[in-house]
Order: sequence, then structure tokens, then C-alpha cells
Amino acid sequence: MEIIGIGLVILAASCLQGAIGFGLGMMAAPVLAIVRPDLLPATLILLTVALSVAMFLRERTSVDWRIVMWALIGRIPGVVLGALAVALLPSTALSLILAAAVLGGVAFSLVGWKPAPTTGNVMIAGAASGLFGTSTSIGGPPIALVMRSLAPSQIRATINAYFTFGTAMSLTGLALGGALTLHHVLAAAWLAPFMVVGLLLSSLVLTRISSRALFLIGVIASVLGAAIVIVQAVGALTAG
Repeated sequence: MEIIGIGLVILAASCLQGAIGFGLGMMAAPVLAIVRPDLLPATLILLTVALSVAMFLRERTSVDWRIVMWALIGRIPGVVLGALAVALLPSTALSLILAAAVLGGVAFSLVGWKPAPTTGNVMIAGAASGLFGTSTSIGGPPIALVMRSLAPSQIRATINAYFTFGTAMSLTGLALGGALTLHHVLAAAWLAPFMVVGLLLSSLVLTRISSRALFLIGVIASVLGAAIVIVQAVGALTAG
């Protein structure tokens, strides 16, 4: 039953990402950190790769390739630091980083700040995305922040083109650090059907619920999950 419960969370999070362009990691990572921390971050990143490829192919004509290129260049040092964090930090510290990434992503998403997608801003966002995306599987918010001035369809297309290549970089870093194993691959294979259903539902859901309402639902779920992760991590530190 545990895998079904996780699968339903993946379904809902994939539906959210299919609708607004990101959200799989932000919504699903706290749940996995609570019930199956052994699957993080590699299993969720594997699912993100597959979901991003599907969304990129669906909306590939709207991609802003300049943003993708500079974000990927910026991502390289972030991936290195993220892979080192996974290899060297204890699980409690990674849980706190994950919770901080969720809450930071929520904060950036809710404020009205719209930094221009200049080359410098995009590279900084790519570095932050690489760091948090590799260490916690939550790399969407920094990139989404610098694309706020784009049309919704262009945001979805561009961010998923970036994820298609960027998450492959993260998986390479994790594999070199020994943090990507057959265990993660098999878990991703079990959860992939839920991801596919979530993506298929996203188009249907968007015709009935606004993307803003979907985002707020995802925010509430993400914040609750992050709060529970923090309580558990602090409890573990206190007990230790």
C-alpha cells in the first residue's frame, strides 16, 4: 500500500507540473523524505527526466533556447556542489536542505518579484537550480522565477527543455558519486505509470481549474510536507 500512496502523490505532483511547468519535486519530495528517504533524490530526478522530455516534446515550438543554454552553463557548478552534498552530508542535513528548498521555492513563487531573464540572472538561477535540483530534486523555482515575464506556454516549454538536459546532468553527478543505484531505477519504473497518468490529466484539469488555483493547492501541500520534514529532522537531531 505504501507504493500506491507514493504513486498517488506522484500523480498529483505530475499533474501540477504538467499544468504550470514545475512542481513535481516541490510537492513530492517532502512526502518521500518522510516515508521513503532512501529514494531521494535519484528516484524523483529520474521521474523528472521522463516527465520533462514528454512536456518538452509536447510544447517544443515555444522553447526560448537562449535561456536554456545559459541556464545549463550555470547549472554545471551547482550540480557538482549538489552531488558532493548528497555524498558527504548526513540524511538529517539533507532533509533540512530539502525543506528549505521547498519553502524557498514557495516564497519566491508567491512574491511579485520578476527579475529580468538576462544572461547573468539566468546563469545564477541555473546554478541554484543545479545545487538544489541535484541534492533535493527541487530545481524548478529558481528557473521559473527568471521566466515570469514570459507567456505561460513558453514558461512550460522552456523550463522543461532545460530540465530535460539539466536533470541528465544531475543524474550523471549522482552516478559518479555513487548515489544512483538499481534500487532507484526500479522504484522510478514502479512509479512511472502514476507520472504518465498525472501528465495526461494535466491538460484536462487545466480546462476546469485555473493554473493559479492549481499552484496554490500545490503550495499548501508542499508547505505542509516541508513543515513535517523539519519537525522530524529537528526531532532526530535532538534525540541524537
